[in-house]
Amino acid sequence: VDRISFSCLFPASWHFSLSSQVLPRLVIPSIRQLLFISLVWHFKRYNSVLFNRHLARVTDIDATDTTNPNLNYGLVVDCGSSGSRVFVYCWPRHNGNPHELLDIRQMRDQHRKPVVMKIKPGISKLAKTPEKASDYIYPLLSFAAQHIPKHKHQETPLYVLCTAGMRILPESQQEALLEDLRTDIPVHFNFLFSDSHVEVISGKQEGVYAWIGINFVLGRFNHEHNDREAVVEVHVPGNDQQETLMRKRTAGVLDMGGVSTQIAYEVPKTVSFASPQQEEVAKNLLAEFNLGCDAHHTEHVYRVYVSTFLGYGGNAARQRYEEKLIRNTAARNKLLGQHIGETIESPLLDPCLPADLQDEIGPPTQRLYLRGTGDFDQCRQILQPFLNRTNDTQTSLSGVYQPTIDYSSSQFYGFSEFYYCTEDVLRMGGDYNASKYAQAAKSYCATQWKTLRERFDSGLFASHADLHRLKYQCFKSAWMYEVLHTGFSFPSSYKNLKTALLVYDKEVQWTLGAILYRTRFLPLRDIQQESLKGAHSHWRHSFSFVNNHYLFIACIFIVLFSIILYLRRLRRIHRRAAQRCTPSSVPWLEEGLSSPTLPINL
Repeated sequence: VDRISFSCLFPASWHFSLSSQVLPRLVIPSIRQLLFISLVWHFKRYNSVLFNRHLARVTDIDATDTTNPNLNYGLVVDCGSSGSRVFVYCWPRHNGNPHELLDIRQMRDQHRKPVVMKIKPGISKLAKTPEKASDYIYPLLSFAAQHIPKHKHQETPLYVLCTAGMRILPESQQEALLEDLRTDIPVHFNFLFSDSHVEVISGKQEGVYAWIGINFVLGRFNHEHNDREAVVEVHVPGNDQQETLMRKRTAGVLDMGGVSTQIAYEVPKTVSFASPQQEEVAKNLLAEFNLGCDAHHTEHVYRVYVSTFLGYGGNAARQRYEEKLIRNTAARNKLLGQHIGETIESPLLDPCLPADLQDEIGPPTQRLYLRGTGDFDQCRQILQPFLNRTNDTQTSLSGVYQPTIDYSSSQFYGFSEFYYCTEDVLRMGGDYNASKYAQAAKSYCATQWKTLRERFDSGLFASHADLHRLKYQCFKSAWMYEVLHTGFSFPSSYKNLKTALLVYDKEVQWTLGAILYRTRFLPLRDIQQESLKGAHSHWRHSFSFVNNHYLFIACIFIVLFSIILYLRRLRRIHRRAAQRCTPSSVPWLEEGLSSPTLPINL
């Protein structure tokens, strides 16, 4: 080997090599160690931020060290419509910096799997037997209790938050279920729990929690940024002086489920309203909150717009579409005396189904037979009236108020159907490109159903794609496109939308945002304790110094005072002795004579 080369591609490209003649000089261990330390130091110096980010992602999937005494825990039970799940979170003691949030992450068991448990059905099914609510939730809490160290239970907050399934129940039934939980949970478990920890949250709260959770995982609440990261100018809400901050750009969230569609994004600047009525509506759609632990610090104050649209999910939209087909076809057949769609031989042509796909919809008494023509553009035009758009400014689906989005400096993540529509069949998940997506969807719709089935049987689509996805991919592609570009008014040139199933390979639940928001005051407690401890330590140090200093001076004064007292005492003794001496006794002393004999009494 003539030379050994060293190189590094980041933070900047550099390279050097050593010849074979130089190598013997490096065999001395101390020199080799110095070289190694120097390389590591330079690497760490220039890449600390990057290293820490990757380290955070790696350690996030490690098993949770339950022996760590500085680790805290928290529980959130998501009581949904189809079932309930308990999520166990953990976080280390706050570092004392009031500008940083708690480092919350999902607890992982010894096998590195998230500590999560789900049960079915939803708690709303117990509406008529509310006394069974605590028995229903007991397995979830018992499961969580086994994973959290017992001595930590009394300081572990527990939140039971109910969503869509409970919202549709009458308020009296909701309260009966919640009351049973409030009464019985403290009897069986020693978690940090109060009546306010059990509630039915609104769709707005759920949307805000989802937005918080995603942006927290993306690291958007860490306001230390470099030149490569996008920033936005923010007018802090609730500040009369309109304080302006420059901080990391947060990500907006688009989520299309089967039944509803939701949008949530930060409104960084003060908004204006077209009318007092619009302002009143906006109050219910805008959420202003401080994620920081101190109300006086405004760097973590956010203004977020959240709106949920029931009936605008992929499956609900298809159902509305089919119902309209049945009504319109029946009315037209009756008016014109026709029988279109009543038999398989005379089907109704549906541009939202793949070419030559045969389908039948409606109840037996109103059965309607369809055959797809696979016309993506025509399907889009047919679906536009289902968006219920109005001509009012700053509105979206159904004329609902929507603050202006700065498309040039925003970023969005699309979940659920936004991801499935782009990835499962079209295999275009990730960075969204409207023109490429529309072209791929158009090609898919126009492909013969027989060919699509052959591709499906050959495994050319995503592993979790099924025949239902194949049949309604054309419709859902058109619906997603129209909701995004016509409903929410995203321009077709928009480049900052990413469709995703996971964030950093993790499924991000709204429960993460909930625990982060509801424990936001805990860092202040830790900071105060650290400050108090520091103050006591300083006081002890100061007291020790002051005490030693004055003690030395006091000792000197005491010694001097003792000497003075001793000298004065000697002087008094001398005076008394002089007063007792008579003149006749003096010659005895002077002449050396013995003193007169004194009587001795025994």
